[in-house]
Amino acid sequence: MDVLHRAHQYLQLHARLIDRLRFEALFAGGSRDRVLDLLRCYQNPDGGFGNALEPDLRGTGSQPEPVEVAFWILDELDALSGPMVTAACDYLAGVTTADGGVPFVLPSVRDTPRAPWWETADDPPGSLVPTASIAGLLHKHGVEHPWLGPATDFCWTAIAAIDKTGPYEARAVVTFLNLVPDRERAQAEFSRLKEAILANVSLDPDAPGDAHFPLDFAPEPLRLPLFDDEVLDRHLDAQVASQSPEGGWQANWGMWTPVVEHEWGGYLTVHRLRTLRAYGRLPG
Repeated sequence: MDVLHRAHQYLQLHARLIDRLRFEALFAGGSRDRVLDLLRCYQNPDGGFGNALEPDLRGTGSQPEPVEVAFWILDELDALSGPMVTAACDYLAGVTTADGGVPFVLPSVRDTPRAPWWETADDPPGSLVPTASIAGLLHKHGVEHPWLGPATDFCWTAIAAIDKTGPYEARAVVTFLNLVPDRERAQAEFSRLKEAILANVSLDPDAPGDAHFPLDFAPEPLRLPLFDDEVLDRHLDAQVASQSPEGGWQANWGMWTPVVEHEWGGYLTVHRLRTLRAYGRLPG
């Protein structure tokens, strides 16, 4: 039984509707409009996203990180335009700090069910997570919005201040530097930070726990020379081999309530399939 067929069976048994529809749209000739229609149901009247689109944030209210999740879904559909994106950027503008970045998470999270790592201060600062990834995706698709200029300036300033970094910040930095239009400046910052970024990467595909692997940083081929072909091929082989007997892929971080194991499993299964196809391991 091939990789796609097994994944389809897993998604039918375990995944949310949005991830089943993502699979249909991306791999089975299904309707992309149906994905967009369902994604709108996760968007709130304020333009932000919530409602457990990011499975570890169970509350209905808007948070910055679910906007990033929504934009990655729109990116894979080549649909990062239109009123849904404009409304989300308007929301981001309303929660942006004075320095131009959006916080990792807003204090309103305290009133909602959530994973224990979603904590924040009373007045949280702007953060590269998720500002850098969101800005990078908007640049990739040529989106114009008043939020993007100050957010881009924030990212450049925050990246220039980095000496050491953590894995999630490093992944956001790679996304931004890979997609931002100023290639000369991006390459200079990448060259300066490459070793600091690689310090967060596990090159052992069998590393246990909440490890971060090359394909987490490069889910599709990068413009930045972060990994050589030998490293990528080894991890692509490992990714194919790690498909579960049920046909899906599971998260390697803590599952704090039973439902998130299935929700993350469905989301990540479609994500892993997209990575395999981006590197030529699945039919186009």
